Amino acid sequence: MHVLLVEDEKALHQEMRKFLTQAQYLVDSAYTYAEGHEKLFVNSYDFVLLDLGLPGGDGLDLLREVKASEKSEASFIVLTARGALNDRIRGLDLGADDYLPKPFSLLELTSRMQAITRRKFGLKRAEISFGDGFVLDLTARTLRHGSTPDAPGPEVPVTKKEFDLLHYLLLHRGRVLTRLQLGEHLWGNVLEDDADSNYIDVHIKNVRKKLNEFGSADFIETVRGIGYRAV
Repeated sequence: MHVLLVEDEKALHQEMRKFLTQAQYLVDSAYTYAEGHEKLFVNSYDFVLLDLGLPGGDGLDLLREVKASEKSEASFIVLTARGALNDRIRGLDLGADDYLPKPFSLLELTSRMQAITRRKFGLKRAEISFGDGFVLDLTARTLRHGSTPDAPGPEVPVTKKEFDLLHYLLLHRGRVLTRLQLGEHLWGNVLEDDADSNYIDVHIKNVRKKLNEFGSADFIETVRGIGYRAV
């Protein structure tokens, strides 16, 4: 998951960034309204963690502008030290998916992010079943094949990037994802020139090879000249 953290309090920012990185999120940083605005209108994110009191502007104005532009498909969580109920209501009315008043638990933050992901993509549990008996466990970050209610199946040895690639494809099942979109999700900000690079193709090839040792990898389709799609 690619996350933009817009928070000006440096100690909290660094603590959140470290925690999210350890939890396998890919994190970009912005400390001001202007930095957050620039990154939101240039890059693609899965989540935006947005403080309201920012140098140079109000986080709610940034949320309003992004939502009005329909530029971003990111889920927004508003982070605020403000106690006024009206600020929370305004954030939700503007399109925020959730809010957390400071101080908050970082474990609660990631739990809410996981809950938003499940709700957004219609997942009943933190697992995605797909293909020929494969199960992606989003909490344990494991991929298994042939599991039953009584016994887990053998684990497919995928790397962190391969797991994230599968996760992203499966969340957007049926949708064609370009190499640039996949590259931004796995590595963060990439240049347009990298869109024709073969690093995504190499990762897809490796994933297919590993899956084929346990079952069929036919659920990953190549869309010639564009990218890939999970079906």
